[in-house]
Amino acid sequence: MVPYWRLSAYYFFYFAFVGAFSPYFTLYLQSVSLSATDIAILMSLTQLMRVLAPNLWGWLAEKLGARVAIVRLSAIAALAGFAGFFLTTEFTGLFAAMALMAFFWSAALPLVEGLTFSHLGTAAHRYGSIRVWGSVGFIAAVLGLGYLLDHLPIDAVLWVTAAILAGILVCALVVPEAARAPEPRAAASMGETLRRPEVRALLGACFLMSAAHGALYVFYSIFLVEHGYDTSLVGWMWTLGVLAEIVVFMLMPRLVRYVRLRTILLFAFVCAVLRFAMIGWGADSLALLVLAQLLHGATFGAYHAAAIAVVNLWFPGRLQSRGQALYGSISFGAGGMLGGLLSGYTWETLGAAWTYTMGSVFALAGLVWLLAGWRVAADADEGRAG
Repeated sequence: MVPYWRLSAYYFFYFAFVGAFSPYFTLYLQSVSLSATDIAILMSLTQLMRVLAPNLWGWLAEKLGARVAIVRLSAIAALAGFAGFFLTTEFTGLFAAMALMAFFWSAALPLVEGLTFSHLGTAAHRYGSIRVWGSVGFIAAVLGLGYLLDHLPIDAVLWVTAAILAGILVCALVVPEAARAPEPRAAASMGETLRRPEVRALLGACFLMSAAHGALYVFYSIFLVEHGYDTSLVGWMWTLGVLAEIVVFMLMPRLVRYVRLRTILLFAFVCAVLRFAMIGWGADSLALLVLAQLLHGATFGAYHAAAIAVVNLWFPGRLQSRGQALYGSISFGAGGMLGGLLSGYTWETLGAAWTYTMGSVFALAGLVWLLAGWRVAADADEGRAG
C-alpha cells in the first residue's frame, strides 16, 4: 500500500518551510541592515547547495541503498544549522548558518521524490494528489506568518521556521523506505541518457525556468512592501499563486491523459514570459499582480509536475535518485542561483522592472531551447512524454 498520509505530511512540512522562509526571511535580513546584494548572496546559497548537495546525496543513496536514512540525517542537520540564525546578525555568521542549513536541507527532496515514485509504482499519475499537500503547507505557512508579522516583531520568522523544521524531522522519522522499481533489461547508462538531445534540452530549459524565477523568490516580498502593500497582503499574494498551483496539481492526472507532457511544458514557458513582464511593469495595478500570481499555476505547478514526470520516465531504475537530483541541481540549484545573484545586482542598478523583465528573457530562452532540442517524435516510446 502507498503510505499516502506519511508522504503527504512530509511534503506539507517541507513546503511549509519554503512558505515561511522564502517570502519572509528576506524581510528579516533587511531588518538587520543587510544590503540587497548581501541578501541575494545569502538566499542564493540555498540554490548553490542545490547544485552541490543533491548529487552527492543521490550518489550516496544509490551506493548504500539508504534513502530514508539520509532524509532523516538531513532533517536533523538542517535544524541544527538553522539554529545558527539565533546566535548572530553578522553577515559572516549568517553565511555559515545558511550554508550548513542549506547543504543538508537540499539533500532531502530529490530522495523523497524518488521514494514517492517508488511507492506509487504504476500509479505514478497519483503524484499530484500527494504533492498537493506541499502546496497546502506552503499556504498555511505563508498566510499564517503574514498575519503574525502584522502584530509580532520580524524575528518571529526565526521561531516559526525553526518549528516547521522540527515538523520535517518528525515526518522524516515515519516515512518508510520503498523497493526500487525494476530496471528495464536494456537500461541506459547515465552518460547515454544525458547524450540524448531531448534530455539536454529539458534540463537546459529547466535551468532557465528557475533562473527566470530568481527575482521572484528573492525580492517579491520586498517588492510588494516597497510599493505600499502590507505583510498580510504579501501573504495572500503568495497564497494566490499556490492556490493556482494546487488546482493544477489536482487536474494533472486527468490532463496528462489528453495532453503530452512536452506541450504542457511549452505552455508553462509561454506563461512565464508573460508573468514576469506583468510583475515588473504592473506593480501599481493590483489586478495585474493578481493575474500574474495566478499564472504560478502554470509556471511552477504544471511545469514542475510535467518536468518531474519526464525525469521519472527518462531516468528509470537505479538512475532514478540521480536523475531527480540532477534535475533539482540544474534547475532549482544552478538556475535559481544564477537568477537570484543576477537579480541582486540588477535590483540596485537597473531597478525592479528591468530585473523582472530579465526573468521574461530567461523564460523565452528556455522556450526556444525546448522547442529546438525536444522534437515531438523524439520519445514516441515513452507514452505521452513526447
